[in-house]
Amino acid sequence: MQAQKTTSSPTTTQVPPVEFDLNLTRTLVPLKDMSESHLLALLDDAVVETVCAGQTLFTAGNYDAQHVYLLHGDVSLAAEDDTCTRIKGRSSLFPIAHQQPRQFTAVAETDCSVLRIDSERLDKMLTWSQVADYLQLIISRERDLDEDVDWMMIVLKSNLFFKVPPLNVEQIFSRLTPQVVYAGDVIIRQGEMGDQCYFIKEGEADVTRHSDNKRQHLATISVGRCFGEDALVNETVRNATVMMRTDGVLMRLDKQDFYRLLKEPSVATLALSELEAHIAKGIVAVDVRSEEEYSEMHLPQAVNIPLNILAIKSRLLAKDNLYIFYCDTGRRSRAAAHLLAQHGYNTLALENCPQLFTPAGVQQFLKDTNNYVLRDGVAVLGQR
Repeated sequence: MQAQKTTSSPTTTQVPPVEFDLNLTRTLVPLKDMSESHLLALLDDAVVETVCAGQTLFTAGNYDAQHVYLLHGDVSLAAEDDTCTRIKGRSSLFPIAHQQPRQFTAVAETDCSVLRIDSERLDKMLTWSQVADYLQLIISRERDLDEDVDWMMIVLKSNLFFKVPPLNVEQIFSRLTPQVVYAGDVIIRQGEMGDQCYFIKEGEADVTRHSDNKRQHLATISVGRCFGEDALVNETVRNATVMMRTDGVLMRLDKQDFYRLLKEPSVATLALSELEAHIAKGIVAVDVRSEEEYSEMHLPQAVNIPLNILAIKSRLLAKDNLYIFYCDTGRRSRAAAHLLAQHGYNTLALENCPQLFTPAGVQQFLKDTNNYVLRDGVAVLGQR
């Protein structure tokens, strides 16, 4: 996590940086719905910024592609009609006035601290995390995989796969090839070219490097660790030797299989222009955002099935019915539609989801704040 101070004006006293509060961050929407490992990976590139009273956080009309969370202090939101709203730190767990382009100018009324996160990276990591949660629940149902659940989840949390489209998560394990190894086996050798990487499923290995005719022991690695991954992302020679310390089992991923994982599969979609006609026919829209996001506003009679609990709630869907999936960016909803289609459900992912959350889209589409639930596969009004 980076910490950054903003430059104060000559008449403003510089404010010391506020200590980052990870527990508070775990309550923010939608960060609260990420696994800890994915959240920490996301926060590596985030910025906690100290803002002095009178400074501007963002300006109306701008696109900044950021989620900006107010952690401490007070901020004034000024609209084009000169009306102002005060936001107090910790009074909301949502990003500040998040619509893009910005609909308000945000100015610090007091000395504040804010968390800035790149929106695109947040969306990718959030989707990855929630698809991993989905897959963990699916795997846990398969009794013959009981012994592999923990190891498989370690693999899914490897940053090697963060570049892989979340829609391909289920394919990762089908690309891994088991390899039985024995103590003393040299798996990769320093100086050689490589075209595969390895995950340790069972056993331990020693990592060493030769320099100036001396061998240096760098580390002993065990279950869950990946090695040799440079061969997948760089055309370079091995920079260390890995030898098995014990007997074990490795899972090998070849470079060409990794490249295949980078190609996103096609997903059946519905054009935004056709949405209202489909809803008028009684076709159910499924909002895969968090419960908090859904409660603020959603499509007419849409039900809420957050992506991270899709494996639990999918049983409420009827396989004979058609469902339209959507979210704020389209990434989570494409993943949900694809995952369920793989299991025989009739799904479409809504195209151009970001247009729903523009001022015009909100006015046209997102007028409903009632809570709907699925009963016999169709949406019915639920309790608040």
